[in-house]
Amino acid sequence: MQYTHEHLEIQKTLRRFIDEEINPHVDAWEEAEIFPAHEVFKKLGNLGMLGLNKPEAFGGAGLDYSYAMAMAEALGHVNCGGVPMAIGVQTDMCTPALARFGSDELRREFLAPAIAGDMVGCIGVSEPGAGSDVAGLKSHARKEGGDYLISGQKMWITNSLQADWMCMLVNTGDGPVHRNKSLVMVPMDSPGIEKAKKIRKIGMHSSDTGLIYFDNVRVPQRYRIGEEGQGFVYQMQQFQEERLWAAASSLEPMEDCIAQTIGWAQERKIFGATLADQQWVQFKLAELKTEVEALRALTYRACDLHVQGQDVLELASMAKLKTGRLTRQVADTCLQFWGGMGFTLENRVSRLYRDGRLGSIGGGADEVMLGILAKTMGIAKRPPRG
Repeated sequence: MQYTHEHLEIQKTLRRFIDEEINPHVDAWEEAEIFPAHEVFKKLGNLGMLGLNKPEAFGGAGLDYSYAMAMAEALGHVNCGGVPMAIGVQTDMCTPALARFGSDELRREFLAPAIAGDMVGCIGVSEPGAGSDVAGLKSHARKEGGDYLISGQKMWITNSLQADWMCMLVNTGDGPVHRNKSLVMVPMDSPGIEKAKKIRKIGMHSSDTGLIYFDNVRVPQRYRIGEEGQGFVYQMQQFQEERLWAAASSLEPMEDCIAQTIGWAQERKIFGATLADQQWVQFKLAELKTEVEALRALTYRACDLHVQGQDVLELASMAKLKTGRLTRQVADTCLQFWGGMGFTLENRVSRLYRDGRLGSIGGGADEVMLGILAKTMGIAKRPPRG
């Protein structure tokens, strides 16, 4: 995959917006442990950034997924991980299935306002007892007339304390666990929803994360995305784009971490020379930069095949696995070179160290990625599920 002039112009516009509207406020938002999502998203919507690959009929630009990938990569220019993640939830995590399988009525009601930046969305999959094991979630919906009555809990939900709606994966039947789930659009001001707790985290501070309770929350069955019982399948497809987004958005933060560490090493004196004069430091930084470029190549290849309509489950899982592990390696190695300065909160390297740790957990843990790869390679069988 190679970016065209149009891709690069989108990135240029977004980076300028980040410099003017986001980065000057990041430290304050990190301190507050929340950022004004509606305000930021509306400005992004006005720029046309929230629906690059979404249908034109609902306010999107109708471009292919490579443009969403270019946007994700440019979001790495933000001086923290929480704000890009919140934007990525809106563009690549809670809206792909809605855009692809939702009825026109549903897309007018929820997708169009999300693309315009008038509504903030969230994706409701994880629960207190089911995170990476998506098939094991317990929230359920029973039918009453033309409605669903939804009960259960969702946890670790990004944007949920500010969201106008949730794209919620919920059990809508009693059959096999991979065929009894549906994706349902749930307005977050519905009676019976309790935003029970703001979850404090070791990183991603500017991103609000909630524990949400649902007690017989009534929503019309027409708010279901696509076919009943196909939610697990739809969510697995959404995960592919989420994982590619995670990989693309990690590239610039890692590059910036390495570059800042080089600048520090060239100034820092140790044992009569600079830190950068030490061959070990030179070699480790060279190795890390090589690994980042290898991840870029893998991510671009996966994106290219995805645009061509091919299944990229294996490559997206590889990219997600590599992203989480490499981010940890880059941040940890660079922090060590910064010494005591790297252990301070205001240091950008320490922020990547904290924010980046989520990469091996959220969106499917490393072990889940390895399990997927073992299956796609034909060396592991899927265990039977009741």
